[in-house]
Amino acid sequence: MFDARIRELIEDIAVFSGFVWPQWRLRGYQVRVASEITQSVVQGEGRQFAVVFARQSGKDEMLAQLEASLMLRYNLRGGSIIVVNPTLRPQGIISKRRLAERIGDPLLRAHPGEWYTLRLGRASCSFLTAHRSAQARGETATLMLACNEAQEVSPSRWDAVFDPMGAASHATQLFSGTVWTSNTLLARQMAYLGELERKDGKKRVFKVGWEEVAAHVPEYGEQVRSRIAQFGRDHPFIRTEYFLEELDAEGQLFGPARRAQMRGYHPRQRSATPGRVYALLVDVAGAEEENAECGVRSAELGERGTRLPTLDPHYSAGSWATPNSGTPHSALRDATALTVVEVDLTGLDDPLVMRPTYRVVDRRLWVGTPHPQLYAAIADLARNVWAARHVVVDATGVGAGLAGFLGQALKGRVVPFVFSSQSKSQLGWDFLGLVESGRYKEYVEDGESDTGLFWTQVEACGSQVGSGPGKLLRWGVKDRATHDDLLVSAALCAVLDRLDWRPRVARGR
Repeated sequence: MFDARIRELIEDIAVFSGFVWPQWRLRGYQVRVASEITQSVVQGEGRQFAVVFARQSGKDEMLAQLEASLMLRYNLRGGSIIVVNPTLRPQGIISKRRLAERIGDPLLRAHPGEWYTLRLGRASCSFLTAHRSAQARGETATLMLACNEAQEVSPSRWDAVFDPMGAASHATQLFSGTVWTSNTLLARQMAYLGELERKDGKKRVFKVGWEEVAAHVPEYGEQVRSRIAQFGRDHPFIRTEYFLEELDAEGQLFGPARRAQMRGYHPRQRSATPGRVYALLVDVAGAEEENAECGVRSAELGERGTRLPTLDPHYSAGSWATPNSGTPHSALRDATALTVVEVDLTGLDDPLVMRPTYRVVDRRLWVGTPHPQLYAAIADLARNVWAARHVVVDATGVGAGLAGFLGQALKGRVVPFVFSSQSKSQLGWDFLGLVESGRYKEYVEDGESDTGLFWTQVEACGSQVGSGPGKLLRWGVKDRATHDDLLVSAALCAVLDRLDWRPRVARGR
């Protein structure tokens, strides 16, 4: 039997949270959401809710305490809660562990049931995964059916497999997560529930941005301000995870605002300025084959794209596309591109940023040049022209050999980068962070052909933002005549941002 005091406490989740879990006491915005959901469950309203909290602001803690309080309330009468996560590991396991820690309090007693279920008396909470390979049918939710990180769950899979689990008992449904694009399950439910809310006045949609969280936790506000300074206000992750703004699923990756932010005021230069720090960024052309009979060239792009046969009447083996060479943009095919950046380390002293600024000062483009010649040219540029501290080299496919030879010649200075769908996505996100934060700047327009080609590639670059746990960003230039070699080379600047640029301090014994 429950103590009368406990019965009184569980009527108010704010009081209950502070009494049972004082170290994890719910904040005002968490209480507001949990109380509304609890009312729907207790009164059998069967309402649906969409809950969006800024990143790391206590959404999962609120869910765990809500689940625990409902299990305690329905300990004698019985009832079931189902929580669906995009993946079992780590998301499902973490959710289950957090609830187990809460109901492991001396005031509560949990008895393990099935491996994915926690029980308290006759009440239970089961944790399922929405992964397409999981066998999740057959469960029933009588109290609450929750979808956590709903932006990563396929709408069609939810409708077919999970939505029926709460239909028979008119269970309350909860969709929680962070916004992403308008194509996600969470976005769909927010739009639908927002319309219902406007019609009948019953609260269904809760959005808690970072400013509201910072009002309760000042340290959180300091952390977010640092992230905004590092990545920029309009970086996709900042917009979605802190300002709760949806992204367009497809579109131009570098619109007018981003292109304007990329432009700097410094001139192009052809060699190093003594006392300054430089790095080279090399995007290596794919393996090329030429059919002598028909003049058809194909570039093996591997993870960078697809195998695209192209007609190239202007191509000649070993040609070098230099500024003012007169080579038409339409004649250029998959090429090896090199970008030279000056690394300004003064940003390391900024407590909010603590990262360098990168200024592009030169670029080169080689078309059809054999790798032995590329090796000699790049090694000379790194050693004698720019005294480069680091050389980031595309080591995908045939680029691995060139990266290996450069690594042997430039001991400790070569940073290989292998392209895959995941690594290129992360490179794109990171490069956007440099652009949005103002830490990537191009030299002023100089009228050279390679400069014009670079900006053509930037403007032509499209993007597709995927849903699901990976949040893959697919980006590049579809136009076969334009390619994206110079743009990809520039984007490798984001790899430099992962390095430790702090000065080394010699210490004696």
